[in-house]
Amino acid sequence: MTHAPNDTGIRLIKKYPNRRLYDTQTSTYITLADVKQLVLATETFQVIDAKTSDDLTRSILLQIILEEESEGSPMFSAPMLAQIIRFYGHAMQGIMGSYLEKNIQAFIEIQDRVAEQSKGIYGNQFGPEAWAQFMNVQTPMMQSMMNSYIDQSKNLFVQMQDQMQDQTRSMFSTFPFVPPGTPGAPGGGRKP
Repeated sequence: MTHAPNDTGIRLIKKYPNRRLYDTQTSTYITLADVKQLVLATETFQVIDAKTSDDLTRSILLQIILEEESEGSPMFSAPMLAQIIRFYGHAMQGIMGSYLEKNIQAFIEIQDRVAEQSKGIYGNQFGPEAWAQFMNVQTPMMQSMMNSYIDQSKNLFVQMQDQMQDQTRSMFSTFPFVPPGTPGAPGGGRKP
């Protein structure tokens, strides 16, 4: 028996102090693997602490990522994870989060486009096994395309940074700055 979703239309999952997860839509206890299936099914959900109502969604998603990274073939290398940790508290933290999010969205759009094009060519005759084989053949091409995209993004960022530096230089070149410690500089140097 399933109940209607809460007022916001978001599937609500409550986490109890005993670490159990309770799906309010199905009125059943679920596991982390079940939450992973909700993610794979693109269900919109929120995990809250049953006692405090704190939002625990990110924490649960990070637990799923940790489990995935511990099994099979991880997506993140140790040096990459170390670099991500270094961005916390760094001035670039906000930019990095946005950059990663936009790049993942671009990758998803590319993936969707490849899937649509393959359906146009091959119809719906692709089962999961055939799709996996098709993607294995496409992986080197996709990797090359993604590397090219990353190189272009990096070059664009460097160009933008150079332009900002040039603009800053030209903007400040109109001010009569005298470096501190220079004779005649206010508060510094020798008096003439």
